[in-house]
Amino acid sequence: MQAPPPRELCILRLSALGDVTHVVPVVRTLQRHWPATRITWIVGQAEQALLAGLEGVEFVVVDKRRGPRAWCDLRRALAGRRFDVLFHMQMSLRASLYSTAVRARIRVGFDRARAKDLQWLFTNRRISAVPRQHVLESFFEFPAALGLTRRELRWDIPIPEGDRAWAARIVTGPALVISPCSSFAYRNWLPDRYAAVARHAATRHGMQVVLSGGDSAIEREYARAIRAQADVPVTDLVGRTTLKQVLALLERATALVAPDSGPAHMATAVGTPVIGLYACTNPDRARPYLSAQWTVNRYPEALRAEYGLSVEEAPWGRRVRAPHAMARITVGEVTAVLDRLMSNGTPYSPGAGSSKQPA
Repeated sequence: MQAPPPRELCILRLSALGDVTHVVPVVRTLQRHWPATRITWIVGQAEQALLAGLEGVEFVVVDKRRGPRAWCDLRRALAGRRFDVLFHMQMSLRASLYSTAVRARIRVGFDRARAKDLQWLFTNRRISAVPRQHVLESFFEFPAALGLTRRELRWDIPIPEGDRAWAARIVTGPALVISPCSSFAYRNWLPDRYAAVARHAATRHGMQVVLSGGDSAIEREYARAIRAQADVPVTDLVGRTTLKQVLALLERATALVAPDSGPAHMATAVGTPVIGLYACTNPDRARPYLSAQWTVNRYPEALRAEYGLSVEEAPWGRRVRAPHAMARITVGEVTAVLDRLMSNGTPYSPGAGSSKQPA
């Protein structure tokens, strides 16, 4: 039975970029079916920069760099507030400590099997224990715990028109964006192989190749190595963009190549197909949600080599952190997926959103 719509609902999901992107369809579901519910979202700084302008949502930003003082900041920001419901959607002890600053009658958390770091101690209601779910699917279990099972798979993350105009100047035709790095180095593919894919995209399909990423030393080095080895023109935007600009860039792109990382899920949010590179994490759990057919999956082999386990035998969410696991993915596998994607009639339609997803 569906509970009455709450008047005040708080979401606690601080990070990371991919995960907060997964939460947006949950927000859209709440807004679609409970339009009178006031939604407050406790979120990290970088993540709020991506989500800024999301209509109908009040953001309370936590600066995690402030350490224990961040909890005091949050407590002051919520002073005098009482929520009907808290969706505690982050399994970390730090997030659970932050949750103690939120006064809420119903505190929904993960089921006991998934509630890592003692999260279950900070909640009084749990989502259904559904085994082997994609992360986005698990987030939909939170409104389902209150009886709201009709899903709204929609993002519509706001992009300023100035950023769209900037992206239109960068991308002027069919374009492959390569976002080569994850926040975890063991998930990164090899620079020379990205370069080979860039060369194939340019020479076989006449695509513009654009590199995207943050301003870390490893990302700058990856960009330098890919440019040096590609032997085709490459537009290097690594370390030169805001998150909203990246979203606008991905919106105009024909496709994205990326490992398990935030940009892969950002591309999904704007309807751009993602050639996801997976050997270290299980794509059934973490792949770009709408791009299963474009995923290159070497996770089963890497898992067997490292742990002697099949995907069915391994704990859900088991990561393979072994050096060179990503080297199991070959250039030929990735270019074959790109060829198939391009031959599938993927239109170049800047800003077309979900209409760019091939059937």
